[in-house]
Amino acid sequence: MAAQFTTVSFLTPGNFLDDDPYTGLEDTLRLFEYGERLGFDGGWIRQRHLEHGVGSAAVFLAAAAQRTGRIELGAAVIPIGYESPFRLAEDLSLADVLSKGRLQPGFSAGTPPHAELIGDLVFDGDWRSYDLSHGRIERLIDNLRGDFLGDADTVIQSPGNTQRPRLQPHSPGLVDRLWYGGGSGRSVRWAGTHGLNLLSGNIVTGEHSDDFATAQLTLIDEYRGRVDSARPGRVAVGRVIVPLDSADRATRERYRAYAASRHERTLAPRGERRILFAPDIVGTSEEIIERLHADPVLARTSELRLELPYEFHREDYEQILHDTVESIAPAFGWKPATVDAR
Repeated sequence: MAAQFTTVSFLTPGNFLDDDPYTGLEDTLRLFEYGERLGFDGGWIRQRHLEHGVGSAAVFLAAAAQRTGRIELGAAVIPIGYESPFRLAEDLSLADVLSKGRLQPGFSAGTPPHAELIGDLVFDGDWRSYDLSHGRIERLIDNLRGDFLGDADTVIQSPGNTQRPRLQPHSPGLVDRLWYGGGSGRSVRWAGTHGLNLLSGNIVTGEHSDDFATAQLTLIDEYRGRVDSARPGRVAVGRVIVPLDSADRATRERYRAYAASRHERTLAPRGERRILFAPDIVGTSEEIIERLHADPVLARTSELRLELPYEFHREDYEQILHDTVESIAPAFGWKPATVDAR
């Protein structure tokens, strides 16, 4: 079976300098604009805490919504452990309304990154005893459904208005556009059972295999086995793809050195959780197309997401996006979108 892409998106880290966050964030917003002009179907931002990156995906995507008019706007991923399921639902719903229904929020569960440093700043009480698992996402989903609070007679008063209380603004449809970043069997089964779409990137756990592709295909099959057949979930697969075509000589050498520095981690499972890493795909468009056609995971999915490296700059990202649209994605039946909805 040959790989065919119906959707091609990109995921960017949103880097900035410690003493100049504005420039980096503005560069990232411009990348979203550039990606939309090229015809990408979606732009995704990483949510990161204590790092030189976007600490609030909802805030950033609300800004990106005002700079774009068509592409899907995704978050990959929001660690739910630090979030209030009600307040986050309010922020995401507001951002979705501002985007005219283009938000694609993704989540992860469990103890969030850097918890030992900032857990006491986020929570009241002993956060180590709190439930930071999937239950918080379930509560967020319930809030996004927009059910009224209280009984049928419960109303709230505000100047010039009497209304039944529920999360505001209510954005119908957002609850059906939620994603989960699943890298283990337990997480993908939960995502499928609860009707979330699945993000599967270049890192998975090797629960049953040392081979990355085999492990990832097993996870996708487990997910699809749990999804309601009446509403099959979307599956987006992430790969680090770095084409060389329009890069100058020095940039090509830097790209190859980057991939070489990360190659060892792909050779065997790492750590107690047996983490598996997919190799970075660096080369000419012809070389990349050959490797993507040989990827058994992409032959079973239709949504590709370019995971842009953390270490690169806006000019590098633009070159990667340009070469992907011009020379790689069309080889898989993909056509760039051209309609501007603004």
